[in-house]
Amino acid sequence: MANFVALGLIETFGLVFALEAADAMCKAADVELIGYENVASGYISILVAGDVGACQAAVETGVRVVEEMGTEVYSSVVIPSPHPDIKKITDRYSLDKLLP
Repeated sequence: MANFVALGLIETFGLVFALEAADAMCKAADVELIGYENVASGYISILVAGDVGACQAAVETGVRVVEEMGTEVYSSVVIPSPHPDIKKITDRYSLDKLLP
């Protein structure tokens, strides 16, 4: 997605929880998984884009799935109409940047 209508993000701890959340988020709503960030301490943020309602549904689903697995979501947010400069940050964590 070139220009995001909305961004949805969740942050949890550990790859297994992040993958489960990303899968649930993409299945729950018409969102595009645009990237993730894995910091050295094990916190992982998942970024999705779509319309506001879809991002809200995806984030709510991702949070619920992670909590049902017995861990916590450290933060979650939906950003409607993000400023165009936000793309400078999200591009850095794009799935296209993954090593082959």
